[in-house]
Amino acid sequence: MSDNQDIKRFALWFLVTIVIIGSFVAIMFLSKTPDVTPGKLSTPVKADEWIRGTKDARVTLVEYSDLQCPACRAWEPEVQSLLSEFGTHMRFVYRHYPLRQIHKNSQIATQAAEAAGLQGKFWEMHDIMFGNQATWSPQPPDVVKATFADYAKQIGLNVDQFNKDLDSGKVKDLVEEDVKSGDAAGVNSTPSFFLNGTQLNPKDNDDFRKLIRDAVNAIGKSA
Repeated sequence: MSDNQDIKRFALWFLVTIVIIGSFVAIMFLSKTPDVTPGKLSTPVKADEWIRGTKDARVTLVEYSDLQCPACRAWEPEVQSLLSEFGTHMRFVYRHYPLRQIHKNSQIATQAAEAAGLQGKFWEMHDIMFGNQATWSPQPPDVVKATFADYAKQIGLNVDQFNKDLDSGKVKDLVEEDVKSGDAAGVNSTPSFFLNGTQLNPKDNDDFRKLIRDAVNAIGKSA
């Protein structure tokens, strides 16, 4: 009888141990972070992303940006200048990377841009938001939504539809897709630029332009 009890006790403890180990392994598996390759894009550009320039160009410049980020706003004229000079040889891809901890309106701003995108006017909203960043950036949440609705009206959107889309799961998923791709590339600040999949660290605007020009010239020579 004692032997049977010992066997049952052992079996019970063995089963409990297996359950504990299995739970630990499951937690480790589910909490595993995606592979990160700092300085390298692991998420390829898709045809339906926000692209300016020539969509099938062999030179691709990807920017991870935060619409509330002053540095991103400061880089906008340079990006536009690059597109004017190299737009026929380059495609520029805009991806969201809101710095939510320091820019309190960055998440809702990205959602506003994506909501406008559902009506075919992403770039119009992108431009008006960067142009008026100093106005909406310090506003409280209820006021900033009204401001974005006014921008939606100015660029000719259906405002009721815009307001419905603003907090929709679809829009939030689109933003989160960009954020995850940025995380996988090791992005931790904005703006972050990637040229043909490799992160750029230009010293200044002239260096930035030279890197783009060199990439365009290299493609031209290999064609």
